Amino acid sequence: QVQPVESGGGVVQPGASLTLSCVVSGRSFSKNAMGWFRQAPGKDREFVAGIDWNSVRTWYPPSVRGRFIITRDNKKDQVYLKMNDLKPEDTAVYYCSTVRYRDYLFEEPFGLWGQGTQVIVFP
Repeated sequence: QVQPVESGGGVVQPGASLTLSCVVSGRSFSKNAMGWFRQAPGKDREFVAGIDWNSVRTWYPPSVRGRFIITRDNKKDQVYLKMNDLKPEDTAVYYCSTVRYRDYLFEEPFGLWGQGTQVIVFP
């Protein structure tokens, strides 16, 4: 198993944008659905974006829908999360992971977790 490597976090003001990147090197990257998750202090890890193996289907929870966009580049083994109109409640450590995808539904993550990348939205 390969550990993901996330990058691109930072400290921004509300309304700003950030793009996160994640590299998951390996032959299986292009065959798996991928997802972005986040964990704020004292809270459970939250699934915030999913994309199937060939970028046909994506999914977002209501909290980020319309603001976040997940994309991937299978040639580079990378998945991205473009975050627009950031809000203080988006403050968290963001992680990427492979995600089980069955019957057009994104299910649980599997595989190793990386170190994550910190996003702080400071009013």
